[in-house]
Amino acid sequence: MKKLVIGNLKMNILSPDERDRYLAWLKKELAGKKNNDSEIILCPPFVHMEAFKKWNNKKIHLGAQNMFSETKGSYTGEISPVMLKNLGCEYVILGHSERRRYFGESNGSINLKIASALKNGLKPILCVGETREEKENERTLGVITNQVKEALLGVKRAKAEQIILAYEPVWAIGGEKVPTANEIMEAKLLIRKILVDLFGKKYADLVPIIYGGNVNIKTVAGVCVDSGMDGVLIGRESLQPHEFVKIADIINNSCKF
Repeated sequence: MKKLVIGNLKMNILSPDERDRYLAWLKKELAGKKNNDSEIILCPPFVHMEAFKKWNNKKIHLGAQNMFSETKGSYTGEISPVMLKNLGCEYVILGHSERRRYFGESNGSINLKIASALKNGLKPILCVGETREEKENERTLGVITNQVKEALLGVKRAKAEQIILAYEPVWAIGGEKVPTANEIMEAKLLIRKILVDLFGKKYADLVPIIYGGNVNIKTVAGVCVDSGMDGVLIGRESLQPHEFVKIADIINNSCKF
């Protein structure tokens, strides 16, 4: 199983000129790199999706930051999985903590999106994780269990290998607090156990479990390599190609030992 390095560009890159500079910088940083043991995925804003596809860099796979559960129709402002697929998108982030917080997404609505993504040939990156309040009140186990089970309700075990689970503790995102390798390992074991309950061990072991939250050059060894995660979901640092590619190098090189 290759390690996954996923960049979530969020609501950034505000113009075509800024996008073109970003892609040129990223191309320069990737020159000569051989990330044979890892897969790099970038999730740009929807308005830049076609340009990223036309860029056609074979070292980069394309993902989206969100999607709607319906394939077409009168849903003003929404983006369908078919639109994404037709633009060359392979992955889609679903259930990100910012979507849950600012847009009120529930486990039920995320479940509908996951079912639609799988049906239309996209690989969902399901984000789960507890808030600081939930952690302090010792509700982590219950919160993550509900998020995973309700979001994956009805998903057939044969589809398990198409799913990626991203553990993103909300209390660590954008702040100075970084979970220890042991805390992340505990979360991974919990998520793996839930997946075994849902799909059985054979299929559960096919699901990559990655980490997201305050990932940078200084923290990546602890949050990904030492903790035994299958990759990372990167926010802010993905906007700096030099930093982003360095993180990918660290993860890729760790696979050789």
